[in-house]
Amino acid sequence: MKQLIDTPFTRRFGLRHPVMLAPMDRISDGRLAAAVSRAGGFGLVGAGYGDPDWIDAAFEAAGDQHVGIGVITWSLLEKPDLVEAILDRNPAALFVSFGDAEPIIAAARDRGIPTIWQVQRLDQARQAIAAGTDILVAQGQEGGGHGMDRGLSALLPAVRDLAGTEQIVLAAGGLADGRGLAAALMLGADGIMMGTRFWASREANGSEKAKAALVDAQGDDTARSSVFDVARGLDWPTEFTGRVVQNAFSKPFADNPASMAATAAEMRRTYTAAEADDFSVRALIAGESLDLVTDIRPAADIVDATVREAAKLLARAPTFLTDKA
Repeated sequence: MKQLIDTPFTRRFGLRHPVMLAPMDRISDGRLAAAVSRAGGFGLVGAGYGDPDWIDAAFEAAGDQHVGIGVITWSLLEKPDLVEAILDRNPAALFVSFGDAEPIIAAARDRGIPTIWQVQRLDQARQAIAAGTDILVAQGQEGGGHGMDRGLSALLPAVRDLAGTEQIVLAAGGLADGRGLAAALMLGADGIMMGTRFWASREANGSEKAKAALVDAQGDDTARSSVFDVARGLDWPTEFTGRVVQNAFSKPFADNPASMAATAAEMRRTYTAAEADDFSVRALIAGESLDLVTDIRPAADIVDATVREAAKLLARAPTFLTDKA
């Protein structure tokens, strides 16, 4: 599809469309990242907690597409050798989130590798700007997976005002179609990053049962908590919670999160014993945009439909203005 929307993000990275794939842990593998890049967007593989073999396989699967990579900051800081191994691959960009990423940003900048820092607070945005990151991603609490508690509609323009007009800013959290892209552009973004909508794509690295569960679920079914971090034995910083589709396993802890401390070992045993696709126990990570996810489609179709819809909406903008405007 030809380019319909031009922003500093598309110009800086030679993209046709201002759409980035969220680096969802293992879901955004090389195949999905390559499909998004091939469609004119920006593909990122989701390295998550940093498995070197998985990362190697993801880049191999990306083939001839120059894709970026996203990592969980606090986890990667515990693996300095892996930082160097990732940078040796010369990714299209290095995406960081959840922790003090200044050392990682500095290492990437020394290699001339573009950097992307996802933020959930204005103090984080200030730190990212001072570190010289190329792209800020303002993440609202509506997004699936880990984040904090600020809504995107207020956070995004505040990040834009803080960052100034020259900084590239993307929006994330609860965005799944052209309406989200058009709205984000009006709120000050140069593009958007989508996760849940691409999770429900043909190329995403997940089972058909998981994808069907995404289509069946609704945004109201999701909530933020630390239940699944405890169940998986992950030592996440307490300020970050995960938005996940709630199930029979997690709901008993919703009203009494303190009870998890006493039952953590039992929770881990139950969780580990469950089949991977048993979503009455296992985590189905997704955001509030599930209401907008009604089918499983090729990633390229998702990119095209998102941009076409946004372009049509933006073209209508003058119709809201009076003759006196």
